[in-house]
Amino acid sequence: MTPQVGTREHRELRRDASARVAVVGAVVNLVLSVVKVLVGIVGHSQALIIDGIHSLSDLLTDVLVLFASRHAAHGPDESHPYGHGRFETAATLGLGAFLVLIAGGIMWDSIERLMHPADAWRPEAITLYAALFSILANEGLYWYTRHVGLRIRSDLLLANAWHHRSDAVSSIVVLVGVGGALMGLTWLDLVAALVVGFMVAKIGWDLGWGAMRELVDEALEEEKVREIRRAIMDLPGVSSIHMLRTRRQGHEAMADVHVQVSPWISVSEGHMVALAVEERIKGAVEEVTDVTVHIDPENDEEQPSCQGLPLRHQILEELAAAWKPLRCLDRQERILLHYLAGAITVEVFFPLACFESEASAAELQQRMREALADRPYYRDVKLFFGQE
Repeated sequence: MTPQVGTREHRELRRDASARVAVVGAVVNLVLSVVKVLVGIVGHSQALIIDGIHSLSDLLTDVLVLFASRHAAHGPDESHPYGHGRFETAATLGLGAFLVLIAGGIMWDSIERLMHPADAWRPEAITLYAALFSILANEGLYWYTRHVGLRIRSDLLLANAWHHRSDAVSSIVVLVGVGGALMGLTWLDLVAALVVGFMVAKIGWDLGWGAMRELVDEALEEEKVREIRRAIMDLPGVSSIHMLRTRRQGHEAMADVHVQVSPWISVSEGHMVALAVEERIKGAVEEVTDVTVHIDPENDEEQPSCQGLPLRHQILEELAAAWKPLRCLDRQERILLHYLAGAITVEVFFPLACFESEASAAELQQRMREALADRPYYRDVKLFFGQE
């Protein structure tokens, strides 16, 4: 059974699996790069030599994957409170840039040789067998890496799997180019080298662009955001939501949202709603492992701001001074403050022994309101009487 995403066990599983894939890939690519470069030189195939350099770049890629997977496996710490997932993203960006540079060199060399056909080589038959070996080896690496990438939900491994598949395709192009050159069309070997270079550049661009989008905190896919929104709104007690934001961090994702609830519930009930929202979001989108929920008593995008209003300690001092002449105020059990629509509603709870009659309670409430009339940020005063 695969551990839950975001747990230490899951990170360790991803680290070990990624390391195995990287080692296998490194060994295969080392063999391929040596074979293709040597056979390309001996067999006079420009396309096969360049394909061998491509395999050498894959070897460096596997080393990069190994490095990234080891660092990304670490959980949050003091220096990286959100975890180390961006190591994987940074490695993907570096890989993309590296492939684009390699491809640029490949295409430049191929164009120069095409412009001087006299410098073109005529391949030998042995280069066909090296290209065929490369096709089979890279296709095997593709299926192996893809299987592990799906199992541990690693975008980097899945990207690397398609990289192996592209290597197989590029070797097919080399096979065609070498075959054409053997039949007398020597320029086909150079065209094949040019096509391989373009394929490598396209892969590098896609990898780098995807990593860049993550590094600039692009949101999750629209469908996943809708799933999150639907999961929150289906929760009883939630009036509305706003400022829903998502972003990726390696193979994991984060979300934060403002959730509006009734303004009259307790702090503890609001906290429970926040916990329920967090659970709902993680259940809706498995890759979301970190959720921040801001509980709002009203839609603070539409209502007047309460920013700048006095806090509790200031208010209690004001109330004590304003209400000092009034009876029973030294026996209140608690005072609740509600900051809503840019003003404050004060609720005062008295023991039942302070209640004499409805008339006297109404009179006390009126006198308390009048004592605060010169302070416009007080909206209302409400009194409650109950058992001690």
